[in-house]
Amino acid sequence: MIRVGLGVDVHAFAPARALVIGGVTIPHEQGLEGHSDADVLSHAIVDALLGAAGLGDIGRHFPASDPRWEGCPSLEFLREVRRMLAVAGWRPGNLDSVIIAQEPRMAPYLPAMKKAVAEALEMTVAAVSIKATTTDKLGAVGRREGIAAQAVVLIESTAAASETG
Repeated sequence: MIRVGLGVDVHAFAPARALVIGGVTIPHEQGLEGHSDADVLSHAIVDALLGAAGLGDIGRHFPASDPRWEGCPSLEFLREVRRMLAVAGWRPGNLDSVIIAQEPRMAPYLPAMKKAVAEALEMTVAAVSIKATTTDKLGAVGRREGIAAQAVVLIESTAAASETG
């Protein structure tokens, strides 16, 4: 059995913070506002995985009101969700995602993001797609107010895989 999940996240820029996307720190004059490291891509992936498995959303499992998540690297969220999926009898099959940012330029960092996300989710790099685009200066992202990300995941039942494979 397979399921598909969709995740979307948006964070505003914030001064005096590191910009972390896909587990990679990107040189930029601002980071993103958030309780954890505000990794917009990882958050979108977390929501996609949780949604596909019917396990709620990021706010339910990693609430901003919980001090243990303050400043936490969001790759830890991915690792924890991978464990949650395994307990529920699921594993990630593939991931397709897009970072939506007018700045900074993401292309140089995409290979490192793919590697970091794949490792956190115990997937092959070939099963992870991370792309980037702009909004051609339209909307809040186009005005350089923040960064958005979207992710679609396919998860597979581990029971079905062991029965057929």
